[in-house]
Amino acid sequence: MPEQLLQISYSLSNIKNVVDQLWQYAHQYPVWTFNGEMGAGKTTLIHAMCDELGVTDAVSSPTFALINEYHFINKEGADTTIYHMDWYRLKDEEEALNAGMEDAIQQPGAYSWVEWAEKAASLIPYPHIQIDIVPLSPEERVVTIWLMEHAHSVIK
Repeated sequence: MPEQLLQISYSLSNIKNVVDQLWQYAHQYPVWTFNGEMGAGKTTLIHAMCDELGVTDAVSSPTFALINEYHFINKEGADTTIYHMDWYRLKDEEEALNAGMEDAIQQPGAYSWVEWAEKAASLIPYPHIQIDIVPLSPEERVVTIWLMEHAHSVIK
């Protein structure tokens, strides 16, 4: 069974609180998946996380590029890479492999944050963090953070 690490209701005006708690609970896991309907706020949450980490690169949805690369300096002073992936346009796992998604996910010392991971779910390693975002209104969201330790723990 997946382990629920955290569940938070938030509005866009206090998204920093979610970011702080998310980082506290999940920073040790290099792969995070972001789930939610179109417009739920996946990219908005990733953007807020990047802002909090001090990313100076332009953060945007990689819907057409499939992958964006960002950098921040971690607490040990090392340059750290974030691969922000959006698999919405992928047809299947083969297309993800051909686009180099597996290579990015396997980069040591880097984070991979994947939107629409279900398009090539077998490429996502265990353990990883699953972040479910449910909109309650145009401004309000509920985010649930799960630790996914085994393939049989997938949440639909």
